[in-house]
This record gives sequence, structure tokens and C-alpha cells, in this order.
Amino acid sequence: MHYRSYHENWPRGAADFPMKLYHVSESHPRYVMALHWHIEFELIRVLKGSFQMSINEQEYLVTEGSSILINPGVLHAGIPFDCIYECIVFDINILMNKNDSTGKLIRKVTNQEATFCYTFPKSDEAIQRVVDSIFDSLAYQGDGYQMITLGGLSQLIGMVFNKKYFNSNTIYSGTQYRRITQLKVVLEYIDANYNKQITLDELSQCVKMSPKYFCRFFKELTHRTPMDYLNYYRIERACYQLLTSDSSITEVAFNSGFNDLSYFIKTFKRYKGTTPKRYLKI
Repeated sequence: MHYRSYHENWPRGAADFPMKLYHVSESHPRYVMALHWHIEFELIRVLKGSFQMSINEQEYLVTEGSSILINPGVLHAGIPFDCIYECIVFDINILMNKNDSTGKLIRKVTNQEATFCYTFPKSDEAIQRVVDSIFDSLAYQGDGYQMITLGGLSQLIGMVFNKKYFNSNTIYSGTQYRRITQLKVVLEYIDANYNKQITLDELSQCVKMSPKYFCRFFKELTHRTPMDYLNYYRIERACYQLLTSDSSITEVAFNSGFNDLSYFIKTFKRYKGTTPKRYLKI
């Protein structure tokens, strides 16, 4: 199970209830949402502050009391500002049943015939009440919470269609789609090889680009240089190892692709603002 895989690919919740809630505050090791994608939907609500999200080369500011729905397969990342936020990752197929009228709507989503608009503003009180009910029922898990959660999700999807909060075809151009697909190839290569020595030439060859053009392409989409992003990803994986294993800091450094302990500690401080030892105590 990966801690922060660019293509997140692990079970959410129970097999018969594929849904997972994450509560994220400033003390959380994944406070800054690294660039990633997954095959499930993700619903995010901001409880405090604001959350700057990058979704397939588009920027969205989600403010306190607002929420955002992210489609499957979409590259996304987020930077919180004095923020507390929550995420629910879920498989929309859990809403499928024998009722063909509702099944048709779900199939529009799974077949990518409908792409949801992303942000639900605080001013849309009806949507926000439903979003809050979903999060609250999943958080407290009282008797019958599964039915309440599924009912809330069904109501949310229904309201999205009713309010026309969707596009009936893809909103991305052929060029943009190709760029996003190329970036996914690079990120998957990093995920598979982060614990080895990776060169700029190797990354650029993943998408058959010259190193110079690749650096410009990568920074346009991620706002980081390729090697800066590689180090950031390695630190994310190191955090997971520190939290979940008995490995020493030296072992974690080498397992995460760093061949120099002092450079690992310096890089860790740069991205996390603290020493790796703090994560051994969480």
C-alpha cells in the first residue's frame, strides 16, 4: 500500500462499502496535497481557511464553507492556507442498482459522457447541506450510517444533474489531454522508481522529449522542476516509512532514494519544516 502514490491504487474503506474519509489539519503529514490521481471520485469540503487546488492545469480556490468534487482520473493537487479540510474518496459504482432510471445517470458519469463542474460555493446552501450530511454520517458512523451516506451521495449526484453542474462532453482540448496523459506517464515512472537513482534524461525519455523541453513542460504543469518534484515525492514516501515502520532514519533515507543522510535531513527540513525525528514520535 503506497502512502502517496501519484496513481493512488489501494482499497477505500471496506470491500462492501468502498468509501474513505480523511480529516486533514496542519499537523497532518499530508497537509499539502501532492499531485496525484485515482480511479475514484473525491469530495472535499473546507472547514476553515482556503484551499488552492490545481486540477488538470486549471486553478480553483475553495474557501471556507465551500466544497469541490473531483472526477476519476484527474490529476489534482492542493495547497492549504490556514486550512482544515476533509476528503471522501469513493467508488461511484456503489450507487448502482437495478433501478434503470438512476443507473442511466451513473453510467453517464462512468462512461465519461458527463464531466462534473468542480466547485460548489458556500452560497449554494442546498448543496452544502447535503455535502455536510455525507461527511457527518461517515465521520460518526452511527446506526444506519451507510444508508444515510449513500442517500446523501445519491442526492448530491442528482442535484448536480438537476442544477446542470456538469458538461456533456470533455472540457479538455486534444493538446491538453495529451499533455496530461504524458505527465501521468512520468509520475507513474517516478512512483515505480523513486527509491533508485533517477536522472533527468531518464524522465525526459519517458515521454520522448529533450531534457530542456521536458523541464519546461513539467514545470508548466506542476509548478516545480522535475528533480524538485522527485525529491518532494521521496520525502512523502519517507514520511510514510517513518510513521509505519521500525526503520531507522538512515534506513528510511536510503529506502527513499537518498544516498546521503545529511542531504536527506536537509531536504526533509525544506519540505516539512522539521526534522525526520519528529515523525518517529507521531
